[in-house]
Amino acid sequence: SPLDLEQCSLQVLEPQGSPSWSLLKLLGERGCTVLDLAESLRALENTEALRCLSNAGVKIVVQPDSQAVLSGQLVKLCCWAAGHPLVHYQWFKQEKEVPHGNSPELVLNPVSVKDSGFYICRVNSDSSFAFSRWARLEVCELQGTAHGSLTSLPQNKLCICVQPQPQNLAVGNALVLKCGAVGNPIPRYQWFRNGFPLANGSRNVYTVTHVDVEHQGTYWCHVSNDQEGEDSRKVEVVIRRKAVPVECTEEDLSNLQESADPQEEPSHRPVATDKVALLIGNMSYWNHPQLQAPMVDVYELTSLLRQLDFKVVSLLDLTESEMRSAVDEFLLLLDKGVYGLLYYAGHGYENYGNSFMVPVDAPSPYRSQNCLCVQNVLRRMQEKDTGLNVFLLDMCRKRNEYDDTILILDALKVTANIVFGYATCQGAEAFEVQQSGLANGIFMKFLKERLLEDKKITVLLDEVAEDMGKCPLTKGKQALEIRSSLSEKRALTDPVQQSTSSAESLARNLQWAKAHELPESRYLDFKCGVQMQLGFAAEFSNVMIIYTRIVKKPPEMGACRAYVTDFALDLDVDPKLANKGTPEETGSCLVSKDLPKHCLYTRLSSLQKLREHLIFTVCLHYEYSGVEETIDERKEVNVGKPLIAKLGLHDRLNTSNCPQSCCMAQYPFHHPAESSPGAAQYCIPGHCQPQPCPGVCHPNLPCSAITQPEACSCTGASRAFAARHEVHEVQDYSPAVGKSNVPVETTDDTAELEFLLSGRLSFSEQE
Repeated sequence: SPLDLEQCSLQVLEPQGSPSWSLLKLLGERGCTVLDLAESLRALENTEALRCLSNAGVKIVVQPDSQAVLSGQLVKLCCWAAGHPLVHYQWFKQEKEVPHGNSPELVLNPVSVKDSGFYICRVNSDSSFAFSRWARLEVCELQGTAHGSLTSLPQNKLCICVQPQPQNLAVGNALVLKCGAVGNPIPRYQWFRNGFPLANGSRNVYTVTHVDVEHQGTYWCHVSNDQEGEDSRKVEVVIRRKAVPVECTEEDLSNLQESADPQEEPSHRPVATDKVALLIGNMSYWNHPQLQAPMVDVYELTSLLRQLDFKVVSLLDLTESEMRSAVDEFLLLLDKGVYGLLYYAGHGYENYGNSFMVPVDAPSPYRSQNCLCVQNVLRRMQEKDTGLNVFLLDMCRKRNEYDDTILILDALKVTANIVFGYATCQGAEAFEVQQSGLANGIFMKFLKERLLEDKKITVLLDEVAEDMGKCPLTKGKQALEIRSSLSEKRALTDPVQQSTSSAESLARNLQWAKAHELPESRYLDFKCGVQMQLGFAAEFSNVMIIYTRIVKKPPEMGACRAYVTDFALDLDVDPKLANKGTPEETGSCLVSKDLPKHCLYTRLSSLQKLREHLIFTVCLHYEYSGVEETIDERKEVNVGKPLIAKLGLHDRLNTSNCPQSCCMAQYPFHHPAESSPGAAQYCIPGHCQPQPCPGVCHPNLPCSAITQPEACSCTGASRAFAARHEVHEVQDYSPAVGKSNVPVETTDDTAELEFLLSGRLSFSEQE
């Protein structure tokens, strides 16, 4: 009736209302079928809606999980799908159909070693089909173990079944260490030597084809999955030199004995009193082109540095005042002998030998007073008597034609512990590449492959530069530049000195812990009998994911969902990106594998702007079976100040952090935030507003598009790259990404398998 239609239309005024959904629900309650709806749509000649109905498609709601099990156990792979009118299942082991594998659950009882491999399920209805993701099944057989004894093992619990064995080898022999584990989710492996992770040690078997004395040490494997972790036993690997017969005189023997002086002290490896890193990635610029790669670059570098025992503070999209406050907090974590690392990815420029990091709120055009000077940060780090100062700057270093201010800073100390890794040469731009919907800076793409190597930091960066030089994608456009005064053989893998904690060390640990404290997961009980879980996860130091999950509900209750709302205006939460069914829909593509499934997710960014406690509302929306009325229950939740919000960066702002430009030709002026009392800035007369010159990029002027380079041999595909400089439009040359059936635990050998199989499992109507 017209009244019914009017009531449905008014649903647009509700926060979660949908007129179309209300109308369909009303039709269903009055006994209409999809066939009735289709006939009405044909009469109305609504072909677009008819097309939606006729292609309802197949939706897989439960994906099979990869597992590692012991031979003789029971294994169950599950794939559940929804479709109209009915769906049919067919399991495949690689490209071959599994006999009798035509149900949602594939049961292997007992499982044997020959069942190891990759499994996938094809689900089809009358008009469409879909593939599940690949599930990897690893079956390990223990020699001399009866099947009956395996029932005592806890189901799905992580358990190491094959331990590595000690080795006594000669130089040139092959080293093979094995570790085997079972569990669901499937275990991941990381090998260690003498406490340091091995760059190529991410498989259950670690091999070195030809060993040398440098491979001697204590080895073990850390096995983990999304739920738990466990270390294997530690084993010693001894490498002895091969005895080679030589002819020598008595004088040679005498000299040899004299050289083996027992009083001679061995050289000691440098140690750090602590390791601290500040990582800043600026992407969402207010007045300049947006960048894609800093988010992924900062996330991946954070993960690698934490493996090297760094205390990492990772921040996205900071304004000028927030960047200054973050640097102040970073300096509080430094002390004598501490290794300090600053990484910045975003827009930048270099004038007269000084590098400047551009905040997200920089005006157009920007000048030095709107940005942070890297050299000034270095000077302040030197005052802390640090053991190592590393700067990794993934930004453009072109000259800013709109800024002719010369910063004259105090002279730096001669400390012989400074390393600069510039992503590009002076006067050049830095680029980023896109692949599979995610972007990496060119510099980070190559740096992450070597960062865990146990080498002097300058040697490591030299090898990264060589790797970049072999890539035709940026040849002639971007090359890594290294500047160093490092006199000792210091590396990022150097151990942290295990000594009695000093007051300074305790203060550092407390300050860092404050910036990384998450609210505790909690359970909320509602009057209607529903219990829900409210959980939290950190993506960066200023980005947090909130997820909600219904734990239990009364049997007479029908639909039920819990969502979060009413956030502080400081956080600027977009309601359209909140309470989504997957983390990816909220803009979080990096931590989805670590979050629980079947929840509603909300991403909170810019936590540094939070001035008060984080208070929000949890709204439970439910209805009872057979009752049209929906009911809401609300609970207010206060979780305090999470992560970086605890440090109150906004409270640190003062006049020294907000310098005003007062620059006149031929008159020096002091810049309180970027220089000391003895430092001054000068303007060159007649150059305050330079005119554009041919061949030079200027802000706010159009720039010719970058042509797509040829395919890069190091990546195997041609990729888009965009300059981290404000005058270049970010262009997307990446090919459209189609559906792929890639197992979650993709390794070098499975990537080839995926391409081999995906073309063989196609399904057509003719079948």
